[in-house]
Amino acid sequence: MKVLLIGSGGREHAIAWKLSKSNKVKKIFCAPGNGGTYKNDKCENVDLNGIDSFLKFALENNIDITIVGPEAPLVEGIVDKFKENGLKIFGPSKKAALLEGSKAFAKNFMKKYGVKTAEYEVFEEKEKAISYLEKCNYPVVIKADGLAAGKGVSICETYSEAEKVVYNYMISDVFKGAGKKIVIEEYLDGVEASILSITDGNTIIPFISCMDHKPIYEGNEGPNTGGMGTIAPNPHCNDEVLKEFEEVILKPTLKGIMEENLDYIGIIFFGLMICKKGVYLLEYNVRMGDPETQAVLPLMKNDLCELIFSALDKKLKTYEIDWEDKYSCCVIAASGGYPEKYETGFEITNIDSIKNLLFIAGANYKQEKLVTTGGRVLAITSVKNTLHEAIKSTYEDIKRVNFKNMYYRKDIGDN
Repeated sequence: MKVLLIGSGGREHAIAWKLSKSNKVKKIFCAPGNGGTYKNDKCENVDLNGIDSFLKFALENNIDITIVGPEAPLVEGIVDKFKENGLKIFGPSKKAALLEGSKAFAKNFMKKYGVKTAEYEVFEEKEKAISYLEKCNYPVVIKADGLAAGKGVSICETYSEAEKVVYNYMISDVFKGAGKKIVIEEYLDGVEASILSITDGNTIIPFISCMDHKPIYEGNEGPNTGGMGTIAPNPHCNDEVLKEFEEVILKPTLKGIMEENLDYIGIIFFGLMICKKGVYLLEYNVRMGDPETQAVLPLMKNDLCELIFSALDKKLKTYEIDWEDKYSCCVIAASGGYPEKYETGFEITNIDSIKNLLFIAGANYKQEKLVTTGGRVLAITSVKNTLHEAIKSTYEDIKRVNFKNMYYRKDIGDN
């Protein structure tokens, strides 16, 4: 079959890599793709941008299934539009995508269906938010309501810090509209975990757990990024934690999806905080995480295309996902200066020396040279029998590759 895969990041390269292993897949059109998908087996990059161009291409090329990588097209309603035109597409409806597209919608959904989450308040006026902050216990968490590329969350230690964040979000509008409405949330002290899952609207099957490392610097210091590395499975997600997650988060979420008729067939990502007082839900994502995907898919034994069609056919209740009894470690190499200002256009060298899996994100081929085009440039993932071996092997590889101003965290998997 012919697949249209929307997106251009490391997540999309990992999805394309996994799909290419399926004997059910003949061709993968990556829109727009990147330097990784350009070289990947069965893949062809196509220069498309926007829902209308994706739709036109799918119709004209008899695409059998469209898979949406990033959140923005889902929030914009690509799934509804494709279905209206009789096309198969994997992802949640526009209404369901609000679980990621609006933090306020998501928190209200959690509250309504008894999903265990932090206390919160929603604000659309700066003065009311500032007044609330004067009475808060610190630290406190401030979230932009809309999409902010994984960067719209600030942990504020003091009132003055929180006041500045509110001003940046609501007045300076650093997220171009996404922070005009904010959520102020109780701070939870614990260990984060990410659990990607797949749903057909009636069943949710969780994937293997993983641990993302979002801040730019070692020791989880500095501003949040889209993610600087991941390990899987998450060592903190023991049987007790996973059982509590299922009871207080997964089951009530599924109940809400069904009762609200959200038309949700796709990926649902649970961002968790494991605390002394239990497991809490921090956020939903309505697509695969990046770089979680690069760590999780290499551990999946199943045919990804087959799994997706089981969801589309609403047959997940009888489906079982098998996982390698191994560990993975994924480390991101980024452009120096990311997530703030950074330069691009630098050639990436020595990639042929990499022994593990290489997933390209912000890089493309120009005159047969792979050059940097984005903040997060590439990911290296190793799969080994122990976590220690996986971490060691990934770092041995990342030292082999090189580009000007290359930066990566040296402590992925240490915390």
